[in-house]
Amino acid sequence: MKSLLIVILNLIALVVMPVMAQAQQSILQDPVAFEKEHFSKRCAGQASFGDGFATERDINNDKLMDLVVNEGEITCKGEKGPDCTDEGCPYNFYIRVAEGGYLLVATARIYGYDFIQRFGNMVLVMKMHPRFCDRTDGDPCEITVRVRGVKFVTISKK
Repeated sequence: MKSLLIVILNLIALVVMPVMAQAQQSILQDPVAFEKEHFSKRCAGQASFGDGFATERDINNDKLMDLVVNEGEITCKGEKGPDCTDEGCPYNFYIRVAEGGYLLVATARIYGYDFIQRFGNMVLVMKMHPRFCDRTDGDPCEITVRVRGVKFVTISKK
């Protein structure tokens, strides 16, 4: 009887847990509007957004246009890039999903990024503070990642 109860509880967990995991990340229909609303509230209506604030680009090679938000392009109460530090500015990476809408899949504090083609796929090269490559000074760390679906896979660090 006890083993039957354990089997039933395991079956319930197998059914419920994937649904709960999907519910943790909500799909946004318009991430640009979401981000602008957030910063407008935070900046008491005194927020402006530069031309490079939001960039559409297919970052995961699925032919759907994804979105990269650069918080360094925000001016909040007269201060440009209020969350930027000597380690860079926050960038938010949104992946467009086939069901419609976008998922926020990564936030990184970086100096900037480039897209290059490597072995037929576009990859993301993020320029970051040297500490991310276990260095204390010198040239910025360059971390190359390939985005597969909604996951960032590190290819190299230099």
